[in-house]
Amino acid sequence: MNRSILGGTARWHWNTIFCLAWLTTILPQCSSKAAGVTLVTHGFELASSYPAWVTAMADDIPTYPQFPGINFTTYRITVGFGSTYTSAIVRTNGSPPSATDSGEIIIELDWTALSGDLFDSYASTIDVATVVSKLLMQTNLTPELEGHALAEFPLHLIGHSRGGSLVSELARQLGTNGVWVDHVTTLDPYPINNDGNHDSPATVVDASASNTWANVLFADNYWQKLGAGFLEGDPDGEPVSGAYRRQLTSLSGGYNNDHSNDHLWYHGTIDLATPANDGPGGGTITAAQRSAWWVAAESQGALAGFYYSLIGGGNRLSSLAPLGAAYPAINSGYNQMWNLGAGNTTNRTKLAANNGSWPNLIKFNRTDTNQVPQNGSVSVTYYYQWAGTNATPGTISFYLDNDRNPLNTGQTLLAQINIATNGATTVASQTIALPLTSATPGPHTLFAVITGGGRTRYLYAPEPVQIIPAAQPPTLAIARLSSSQVQITVSGSIGQTLILQTASTLTGWQPTATNTLTASSWIFTDTVAGASQSHFYRAVVGN
Repeated sequence: MNRSILGGTARWHWNTIFCLAWLTTILPQCSSKAAGVTLVTHGFELASSYPAWVTAMADDIPTYPQFPGINFTTYRITVGFGSTYTSAIVRTNGSPPSATDSGEIIIELDWTALSGDLFDSYASTIDVATVVSKLLMQTNLTPELEGHALAEFPLHLIGHSRGGSLVSELARQLGTNGVWVDHVTTLDPYPINNDGNHDSPATVVDASASNTWANVLFADNYWQKLGAGFLEGDPDGEPVSGAYRRQLTSLSGGYNNDHSNDHLWYHGTIDLATPANDGPGGGTITAAQRSAWWVAAESQGALAGFYYSLIGGGNRLSSLAPLGAAYPAINSGYNQMWNLGAGNTTNRTKLAANNGSWPNLIKFNRTDTNQVPQNGSVSVTYYYQWAGTNATPGTISFYLDNDRNPLNTGQTLLAQINIATNGATTVASQTIALPLTSATPGPHTLFAVITGGGRTRYLYAPEPVQIIPAAQPPTLAIARLSSSQVQITVSGSIGQTLILQTASTLTGWQPTATNTLTASSWIFTDTVAGASQSHFYRAVVGN
């Protein structure tokens, strides 16, 4: 009996018995969520009374069932006015940004000192947005960010009442600097003395909230027309063009006015408990509100509102219309100025100017779903826009990470490519394969970094990567038991399903036995007809 090993294949010569093996397994995996910066702000407030519901909403975001990690950062940014605008930032909850696993930064934007002063021009949401947009883009806002700007991360801007006007204008002003905003949420938006509102004796004029700007990927708008009026403290909000518009028509209970119940409705899509409360002196969502405020497709709030944030991971491209076919579908809020997955329509308002200072990653997704061996690769698709005119090429770098925070350690560079500016009227996309030769087995995330003109932005793919040890083919060992019997020992990995096949030549393979390994090897005894005949064996990994 002779044995030789050639190219990893074991060949046994005993009446010409031959062994072959290879691996072809593809396995499914689950998805995960991405994180960034979530900003929450209020509307009209008297006597600089900071509303507790903003803090309650910010504090409940990290308890959301799909929140991507256990650590987070919460800051409060306060904007006021003396002889000029003032601002301050303080961390109110969580850990410094570089010490978290989620990478999520939550901002409470407090402009109460300005929001109730309706007789001074500086109180306009236009002017407040000018201040805040600069704060988001500056790299020295707080030492804890270690030289990073908040605008480097995906932005979700949530604003109620006058705050809806503020976040809409904030998105516009960021867009004039080339910054894309991932998500704008307007809660019963009400601009003072704009969009058809006449609010005498107030003299301030807020920014319009009626449009969604070209640099916004997804927008949703939750509004009601049930209130008693602005002077009664219960104004009606408005629908927003280009957003997924969800009109709220049943808001009994909760607060004693429908305008406040709008942000309570949204809070109920973050805190899914019953009862749910949005802070001291706030409103409460009871079982009655859970049943009445959301339709069946919204599953009592679990599949509505915050569900369509990056953290929630809901399908923004869904054609579902929760209120019925006659009402807007979810994907009506997706940017369709370019074909980013929802087709092309004119559901965005063009920016009057875009200086292109910031490069942008708009979307970044893994396009395959299988587990990947260490020597394999993953396919990804990315979309980017860089409207600047800088002649120096920028770069997009792709990393494998152990969590969802690019500011800590544990990243592995997979690839880097050069890019050029492509103008404000173009969005470029590409699908590439990223090699995983330097990766370690286990669960991972993917993120991309775009750098150009001295500025950087980050974006995680929502789809995870499960890396398995480099695939090794099963091995076979053959022993002669008698003139008519052969013992085949098939070795592989526990959990593999192996199919043992036989043939009298190297064609016409037929299955002989199948086994899912519960140990590292499996022994099979075969009866050989005719001692002078040739027998070939091979093991194939089944699905």
